[in-house]
Amino acid sequence: MSKIRAFAELTRPANVVTALSDIMAGLAIVGFVFGGLDYQFYPALFLGLSSMCLYAGGVVFNDVFDHELDRIERPERALPSGRIKRSEAIFGGILLLALGIFLAFWQSRLSGFVAIFITALALFYDWKGKHMRIFGPINMGLCRAFNLLLGMSVYELGVLEHFPVIAIPLIYIAAITLVSRGEVHGGKAITLYFAGFLFLIVHASQLFFAEKVEFALVFVLAHFILIFRKLSVAIQNPMGKNIGLTVKTGVLTLILMNAAWVASSGQWMVALFVLALLPVSLGLAKKFAVT
Repeated sequence: MSKIRAFAELTRPANVVTALSDIMAGLAIVGFVFGGLDYQFYPALFLGLSSMCLYAGGVVFNDVFDHELDRIERPERALPSGRIKRSEAIFGGILLLALGIFLAFWQSRLSGFVAIFITALALFYDWKGKHMRIFGPINMGLCRAFNLLLGMSVYELGVLEHFPVIAIPLIYIAAITLVSRGEVHGGKAITLYFAGFLFLIVHASQLFFAEKVEFALVFVLAHFILIFRKLSVAIQNPMGKNIGLTVKTGVLTLILMNAAWVASSGQWMVALFVLALLPVSLGLAKKFAVT
């Protein structure tokens, strides 16, 4: 059981839940109508499971590549503490990524190729991207952007029509990644101000898409309040703890952004389902690390 617990820590369970919400948003953006237990249920199932496996596998390799650094900065983590072997983590990570790609191909060829691209982006970020000052945040943003695209890939024409929308999660996650660089040793206020500017672009864009559905506006405004409440504290005192809380809030409340996408499609019951993922993610965050 200790090995299972240790491997679960590597996968960041609270974050994995947010990956599922990306798929729900992507499906809604291209006009997918969520049905009951019939054929309409299966695309959401396959793509949702695929996304969660890809995310989990990607963050496992994040810790694999950071093994030596974590011996110094985060010795309590599963790998540096010796609670799980590096070879075991690599095997588990490969298994998760392979399963994620397999499930995506089960849905469609397009979905499969998107899954392969997500895998390549995630592994590059884990290996080199995180150390690149400019491309690093963009790299991480692309991982999340193409995760949204994975949900959109249920309809090929939908991908072509709505492709520019993936710029919104790209900018959002790039901003969070910028903030996260000060999580251990503290950051600079100017970096946090720039991240806040990027967050404003994201929320303004979502308000534009949600303006015709009042129900969706609630999610956008709630997301805005939660993000900027933490960010303002970090700007006043950019110590590692405050920055870490900002990053944690930014990652988990991505669910609100995705709920807004679903609500904008007029499927308010499904939007409430996505919203219900937030307390699940917050509950897991109490037991497992988010960043």
